[in-house]
Formats: sequence, structure tokens, C-alpha cells
Amino acid sequence: MDRVKEILTHQYSYPHEHSRHAMLAVLAGCLFFISTDNFHTLIHRFDNNIKWWSIYAFLLGFFYFFSSPFLVRTIEPSYSNFNRWYVLWLLVAAVYHLPSFQSMGVDIRMNLSLFLTLFMASVLILVLFHISYLGLWYLGLVARLAGNRPEILTILQNSTVLSIACCVFYSHCGNRGPKGKPLGRQLSSTVLFENLLHSNLTKWINNWPPMHEVKEQVCHNWLGPVGSAADYPVFSKWVVYGEMVCHDACVKTSENISPIFSLWATFIGLYIANYIVERSTGWALTHPQPSGARRRKIVTAPEFLDMVPWYSGTSADLFKTAFDLVISVTLFLGRFDLRTMQAAISKAQQTEKDGFLYTHFHKKEEMWFDFMADTGDGGNSTYTVARLLAQPFLKVNVGGRETVLQRSSLLLLGGDLAYPNPSPTSYEQRLFRPFEYAMQPPKFYRPEHIAATKPELPDNVEKLQAYVGPQCFAIPGNHDWFDGLETFMRYICHKSWLGGWLLPQEKSYFALQLPHGWWVFGLDQALHGDIDLFQFKYFSEIAKEQVGSKDSVIIITHEPTWLLDWYWEGSTGNNVSHLIKDHLKGRCRLRLSGDLHFYMRHTAGPAAENPASVQHLIVNGCGGAFLHPTHVFTKFSQFEGTTYQNKASYPLPVDSRKIALGNILKFRKKNWRFDIIGGVLYFVLVFSMFPQCDLDKFFQKNTFFGHTRQFFNTVGQVIYFLLEDSYVSLGGLFGMLILAVLFVPGKVSRKKKFLIGFLHCCVHLIVAIGLLLLLELGIETCVRHGLLGNAGYHTLYEWYRSVENEHFPDPTGLRARMERWTLGLYPACLKYLMSAFDVPEVMAVTRSNICRTGLDSMSRGFKLIYYSSVFLYFWVFSTPVVSFIFGSYLYTCINWLNLHFDEAFSSLRIANYKSFLRCHVTKTGDLEVYTLAVDKVPKEWMLDPLWDEEQSVSPSYSRKYPSQWIPLPPYRDANCNVRVIDHFVVSK
Repeated sequence: MDRVKEILTHQYSYPHEHSRHAMLAVLAGCLFFISTDNFHTLIHRFDNNIKWWSIYAFLLGFFYFFSSPFLVRTIEPSYSNFNRWYVLWLLVAAVYHLPSFQSMGVDIRMNLSLFLTLFMASVLILVLFHISYLGLWYLGLVARLAGNRPEILTILQNSTVLSIACCVFYSHCGNRGPKGKPLGRQLSSTVLFENLLHSNLTKWINNWPPMHEVKEQVCHNWLGPVGSAADYPVFSKWVVYGEMVCHDACVKTSENISPIFSLWATFIGLYIANYIVERSTGWALTHPQPSGARRRKIVTAPEFLDMVPWYSGTSADLFKTAFDLVISVTLFLGRFDLRTMQAAISKAQQTEKDGFLYTHFHKKEEMWFDFMADTGDGGNSTYTVARLLAQPFLKVNVGGRETVLQRSSLLLLGGDLAYPNPSPTSYEQRLFRPFEYAMQPPKFYRPEHIAATKPELPDNVEKLQAYVGPQCFAIPGNHDWFDGLETFMRYICHKSWLGGWLLPQEKSYFALQLPHGWWVFGLDQALHGDIDLFQFKYFSEIAKEQVGSKDSVIIITHEPTWLLDWYWEGSTGNNVSHLIKDHLKGRCRLRLSGDLHFYMRHTAGPAAENPASVQHLIVNGCGGAFLHPTHVFTKFSQFEGTTYQNKASYPLPVDSRKIALGNILKFRKKNWRFDIIGGVLYFVLVFSMFPQCDLDKFFQKNTFFGHTRQFFNTVGQVIYFLLEDSYVSLGGLFGMLILAVLFVPGKVSRKKKFLIGFLHCCVHLIVAIGLLLLLELGIETCVRHGLLGNAGYHTLYEWYRSVENEHFPDPTGLRARMERWTLGLYPACLKYLMSAFDVPEVMAVTRSNICRTGLDSMSRGFKLIYYSSVFLYFWVFSTPVVSFIFGSYLYTCINWLNLHFDEAFSSLRIANYKSFLRCHVTKTGDLEVYTLAVDKVPKEWMLDPLWDEEQSVSPSYSRKYPSQWIPLPPYRDANCNVRVIDHFVVSK
């Protein structure tokens, strides 16, 4: 458990997720209480009613947990930025209707309306400016760099920030000119800083003016407009004026320029000036663009992909994976098998070399080789393992003594080379890129090159036996077969280099003869979980004609049939079993496989019932893919009549159970794209139940338990309405029930499968209806207290127009001229922009009309407006909850029922717990096996300066530092604290 804590601990302060949540909540609460001088007024005006506190708690809680995955960083910053603005928009639109701000004497309607007005004006001005500037560029009147068009999102973001800055200024300083004769800027600076410059701190503190005077200086002297409208007679008709400051009735109109207008115009002018200067001819000549040899791409971090988001609702790769799987099972399974074609081609060629058997290792005195499987998922995890494979040696502790493990001359890959599907992109970015970072291919290597004849050796090497660099052989896994093995054949069998590893392999299965009578049979099980007849015939002939009676064979398959058959209570791999028992007859000493992403070794007892049984059964699928649980397979002990003992597991089963808890705590953070599925599904479940008009019982005096009872009674009534009268929601419910039942693994009986799926579906339905009622109760509460739905769709706009002349006088008729020149678009656009922003008001007004006249009386347009506004808020409420419930379901199934071992851990996308085997055929013929593991995979890397110094050394495998990247601190060991978790010897 201590190791789990170490691995899951964040390297920065406040490591735990819930601690950070609590800290932010406390910080926000403290700031709120400290900054509110009249908070007691808020309490008194709540009329001792807890409903407002409840609304605030639910509203802020749901919004916070909706946005929590995007507070730090996420997979795609664009989606993260969108959600931040989305949350800010809906939260502000909801909060300003609640009574707290009015109770404290604060009205933010002016700030909101001012923000929207400035935002629309900023976007309009900047768009017109960019169009005009592009026109000048087209005519050749400005520099060539003017043709670099800005993104519309940049314009929107700049307009937003500019408008927020003006609103903050308005909140603190208002729109009034200075009272009386303002102090000069020099005088104000002297008052504030003269004594400080003379290092007289005590006198400076004593003479510090009151805060309201400092505020006046900042607002009116430092940031206020320079002069009045009378000072600029040419522009007097084109400015916005400030409020009058007079104690008695004002006789004449104000001549003060609006500080808000002055600040806004300054920001716009700075943006335009900066844009023009950066793209002007003079600036372009003094800052020329680098070209040719002067242009060098500086790479500061590796270009790694994140772990595959298996629960993404937007990933095209996952949809392609599902499609390829259906096609592969339908078309290739039992109909077209590339393995049969390979055998036929090899037989037709009738050459001395068949492309399956390789004997160039067997004359060595001793030999090292590695085994890893299930790589090509996250770039960090794959590179971590590949980097360890590439090191000239590794120093590890074995039995209390330091042992040096040499780099292997052979690498064996056990399938599933790239996820989620075998496309050129996934192979290149998830497999080849990390291995090329770990050890570079030769300088003559070209990625687009296709090897027509293999092996393609360096110029100074004539035969494969003379090549001293590392080599690689691979078998395909089920993911490699999703496209009928096309990508595997192209990138493994028809390319010559995987990074710095030579690829002599020509077929999808192979036989290797190693020193001292050791053999490796790499079998291709395709999607059958078994070898085909031609493959069986080939290996049986090898076993009969070339494998000696005292030789030892290592069988490599992708699937560990001994564990999967036990778990699924089935029988697969019959041809493989027949080959081992009836043809190898006890000469198979080890079986290596991947597919399950953990390490587990089972060893036959000293008195094995079957002399032909395999001595060691090893699963090691920790080459880069997400982690699988080990505690699900702890009860395995029998395989083909032989009793086996579990000798090693990584991670430990007790740690595996605790890791599964992450499904409850972090499912949505790891799988934020699941929002697309969960949010839409929840909305479909309650679509037909909007709106709930009969909520009078909730507003009658009752106890807390009485309201709770009424709430659940209403949930039951809504469910009855769904089953009795709805169509859309009923269809969504049946669809969800079918999906929930089909999602349950076939390991359990049909009755249990239906029961589990039914209970899972019922929980989602009840919670979705509960969220519906919470949303409806919140709206109804605000409507009954006159906060929503009382003044029509354009409440904010009408209020703004009623106070606009008071706060922003227009003695010259500027607004009237703008309305006339824009043919009425100016007020119309502002009107509908404010209405679109005020989603709660639109939702409440439409809801009241529906409850009063019925849904059928509404036009399609108003129905669309209502359901769209409801969806915007229901999305925020439902997505954190559906992820929490689904994650809890996965946790319950994996830890209590031993179900969903694949689904429950693929959701966590754990890159840690990576391992591989390093095997040593000693001079005496024994096989010594070391299992090397890295508990925590680095996420941040830096360029290794020692690697950069060795760029002139070729080939790359001869370098002392072959890998390009090393982990950043806190990793003190460049090899990520690699350690030995299992060590055993197989005697000759």
C-alpha cells in the first residue's frame, strides 16, 4: 500500500484531488466572507429560509465539479478553454438572478449589460479593422506580413478580455468624472511615493492617504481620460460622456468624457497600433524571418501522445476500431486468413530460405534477449520501457547485491503493437516514435522506404550472423489483426528498422534457434485465439526434425489462454495445446504472453501430474498499455490437468484492489470525453418530462423529512408518466436498458446479466429524474420570488436601455446616429445578444408559457429555444453525476463481482507499473530470467545533453547514451528507479 501511495502521489504541493477541491472551496469562502462588509445583511434578508442556501450549494457545487477536470490541464486545451468560458457564462447568468447580490446592495446587471455592449462593439471594430487591413495588403499598400490572417477565436478572446477589464474598472470607479479640480499626476505620485523613495518608511506609512483618496487618484488621475470633450471639438460628437457629479440639480450637460469609453478606446488603439507595427514594412525589415540554414526547429520536449481515451464519445479512432473489429470478425474470421496466404507464398517460392526460421543466433556462447508486449499506447510509458531496453547496461539490485544486466541482442514483442487500431498513424506515433527516441535508426534509414528483400543490412555487414547490433522480432496481437494484418505486414515485415533495432522478420510468425539448445516459437493466433493448420504443421515439423530431444522451447503467444480460459470458463488454443503436449512432449519450458497488462508468473509444482506440462506460465503485457487488475486472477491454479502456484504478481493484488477505487474518484477526470455520451443520454431520459408544472406541494410548509418524502414521491410519479405517456424518454430508457444489459460480461448467467444491467439502468434513471426535479425546483423558486420569468425574454436589454442615458449620457445623439447608419442592427444585435446570454430568463419565460397554455400551443421555434436552454444547464448538472455513477458501477463490479476487468481499468488509463523480461542464456545453457519494472512513469522529459554530444557517433547502439530524452526532476535516476520484481532460473 505504501508503494501505491508513492505512485499515486502528485509531485507538487497538495497532491490529493479531494484536498485540492477542499482547499479551493475554503479559499473561495474566505475571500467571499472577507470581501463582504455587509454579509450580515444577506443573512437577515434570507428570511431564515434555507432554500437559497440550497440553491447556491447545488449550483456552485455542480458547476465546480463540472469544470474540475479542466482546472489544471487536459488532453486538448481548446476543449478545456471552451468549457471554462461555457461554465463562466452559465454561472454568471444564473447567479445574478439570485437574491444575494441584491441583498448586499450590489447589482451586477449594469456590469453584464456593459460587458455585452463593449464585447459586441469590440468584435465589430476589430473585424472591420482586419478586413480593411487585409484590403490594403491585397492592394500592396502594406507589408507582406499583413496577409497573416488572425483567427476569429483570437479576436473573440481579445474582445472578451478587453470588455472584462473595462467592467472591472466600472465596478471600482464608475463612469463619473473627478469631483472638483483633480490632483495632477505628478502631485499624486509625490503624495504616495516621495517619502518611500527617501527610505523613510515610518513617515511614509503615517502620511499614507485614506483608501478612498487613493481610489480617487487611481480612477480619475491615473486611469481617467485626459481633458474633457471641450478640449477635442472635432471628436465631441463621436465620444460617450460620463455621468454628472453635482450635489444639486445639474443645469447643463456633462462635458466629461466617459472613463469607460476612454479606457476602451485606449485598449482598441493599442491593439490596432501593435498589430500594425508588427506587420509594418520597417518592423519586417528589422526583424526578418529566418530561412534556409538559419531556420532550425528547436525541440524542447518529445512529441508523445497521451494514453488512448477508451471512453471517448468524440474519438474517430475508437469508432474506426469498432468498425474494423466488426469487419474483421465478419469477413476474415474463417473466410480469409493472411496466415494461410503466407504459407502458400512461401511454398510457391521454393527457396532455401522460407522466411519463418532463423538460426543465426545459435552459435553464440551466451545470449541476452528481452520480451515485452502490449506497447504503443501512451508515449510516456512506451518510451520509458524502450529507453530501458536501449541502455548499454542496467545496474539493478538482485538478492541484496548489485548486478549488471547487459543490453540484449534480441527483442521479442508479444503483440498489440499500437492502440487502438492498426493504422499508419498509430504505428508511427505510438510505436515507432518512442523507439526512435530511445535509439535512433541508422542515418541511411528513410521512413517511407519499403524493404523488398530482407534483411537489409548496413554496407559493411555481409551476413545477418555478422551483425552485432540489436534485432527485433514481433508477433501480432488481436489489435494488430483489426485491419486484416495489413499495417503489421507493412511496418514490421516490410520495414527494416524499429528505431535502432534491426527487423529481419518477413512473416507474422517465426522460429528462432538460440544458443545451447534453446528455441523460441513466435505464434500468430490472429482473432481465433489459436494457430491455423498450416502454422501448426510448420511448427510440428520443426519440433520433429530440428528441435533436439534435450532442447528447450519458449512458446510466445499473444493471449494467455491459461488465465482467460479459467476466467471465461471456456477452452481456446486447442492447436497450441496439441502442439505442446503431443509434439514438443515436455520440451516447452516457458510460455510467454501479453494481452493482460500486468506481470504474473505461475510455476508448476515439483511433482507435476503431467510430465508434458509447461514449467512456467508468464504474462507480461506491461510494455506501455494501460494497467489491468491482478486481483481478478488470484484464484487460478489449474491448467490442462496441472497444478500451478502463483510465484509473482505485479502489482500486488491488494494494491490492485485499491487502485480500482480511482473509478469513483477520477473517472471523469480521466474520461472527460465521456460527457458526450453521458450528458446526451441523461437528457434523452428526461426529455419528455420537461417542464414539471405541478410543484405546489414543495412550497407548502413541511419538515425536512416531509419534503424529502415528497421529492421521492414525485420521482415515482415522473417514472410512471415516462412509462405511460412519453415517447422519446421511453425509447431512450429501453435503449439504455439494452446497452446496460449487453455491457455486462457474458461470464455470468443470463439472469444475473439482466439483473445487473437492470439495476444499473434504474440508478441512472432515478438520478436523471432527480436532477430534473432539482433544476425545475430551482427555476420555480426564482419565479415565485419574482427573480425570473416576469418581464419577458428581453429583461436585461430593457433594463439597460432604461438606465443607459443616466449612466452614459448622449447629448450629441450618437446612439441615434448609429442606429440609423446600421439600419437598426445596432440595437437589435445588442438586444438578442443579451437575451442569448440570459439563458435562465429565457428558460423561465418559456416554461411559464408552456405551463399556462400547454406545450402544443408553442411553435417549433419556441420549443427549440426552451429545450436548448434547458439542455445547457442540464448538461452541467448531469455530466459529473453520470460519470460518478458509471465509475462507481465499474468499481463495484471489479472489486466485488470480478467483472469488467478490461473496462474498469482501461477507464483509469494508468501509465504506471511498466515491466519487461530480460533473459540470459548463460554459458552453461541455463536460462536466467529477470523481470524489470518501473513503478512510476515520468510525464515530463528534457533533452539529454550527453546524448547531444554523441551525435557524431554511429551507429546509435554503440553510444554510451543512446536515448534522446531523460526524465525531469524529481527523478534522480535517469533509468526511473528500475528494479527487479522477479528472478528465477530455468535449468538446461
